[in-house]
Amino acid sequence: MGKNRLFDLSTMSRRELAVVLSCCAVFLVFQATVVGILPAHYLMVGLFIVFYTAHPFTRKLALALMPFILFEVCYDWMRLYPNYRVNPIDIEGLFRTEQQLFGITTAEGTTIIPSEYFSQHHSPLADLLAGICYLSWVPLPIAFGLYLFFKGERRHYLHFALCFLFVNLIGFVGYYIHPAAPPWYALEHGFQPDFSTPGNVAGLIRFDEMVGIPVFQGIYVGNSNIFAAVPSLHAAYMLITTIYAAMRPNRSWAMVIAFALVTIGIWWTAVYSCHHYIVDVILGILTAIVGVVVFERLLMRWPAFARFIERYAKLIAK
Repeated sequence: MGKNRLFDLSTMSRRELAVVLSCCAVFLVFQATVVGILPAHYLMVGLFIVFYTAHPFTRKLALALMPFILFEVCYDWMRLYPNYRVNPIDIEGLFRTEQQLFGITTAEGTTIIPSEYFSQHHSPLADLLAGICYLSWVPLPIAFGLYLFFKGERRHYLHFALCFLFVNLIGFVGYYIHPAAPPWYALEHGFQPDFSTPGNVAGLIRFDEMVGIPVFQGIYVGNSNIFAAVPSLHAAYMLITTIYAAMRPNRSWAMVIAFALVTIGIWWTAVYSCHHYIVDVILGILTAIVGVVVFERLLMRWPAFARFIERYAKLIAK
């Protein structure tokens, strides 16, 4: 057998293995006793341990995926102290702003928001495209990251993955600064906050009914915080992916164009499906742009952060 055969733990020190296993155990205990644990958490930790111990290559992959793992953990841990306990929830103000800036006047003379217009004017083709676009908002960025990793573009991957995490952290801070309800809440429940209101698939229910599978119902019905609409991180994720696809030294313009089309499709779906106001989408776009500029132009010029990137890059180098 070769030096790097599967599950040859001699390729790492006992101390390293003990630290990894201890960290995984502490995470599971904390998750179970404080946050709340799901089968997905056991699966995530189990896969991480398998990847970390199986082979030097998979160990590098496990370390490379840490920004995406931290993204999921940070999002989950917001349940510890929901944003609506920090600041008042914006329901009517955001609705009126959307109505004033982007309102559509009906034949009856009333002004409705674009999401309400689309809830009354939709088509099977648009519902299908909307569902496809919205299913790609996280899987496609992760797939792009894996593509970069396996192509050996590890440093560019690291910039992309860490910037993706950084933009999420900016967005999460935004959730706490300005808790806000999505348009479906205002249209269905009015302007008074009700913390017992469950998540809602809104217009995406038409996709579920079309394909005969409760895809989005499984995603949204169990949403623990419906008052996290501003900024729209749905609008940010594929924009970040498109930007980093365009920044590759050996970029593929076909890939960049395809990503850009999906990005625009997600922006449109956010409003079409009644999950976000146009205002939310614009703020999500600005969050992505600001995040990329700050990460590349400021953080990367901070010596301590640059050294961290250098060490991290060596850990996952080809």
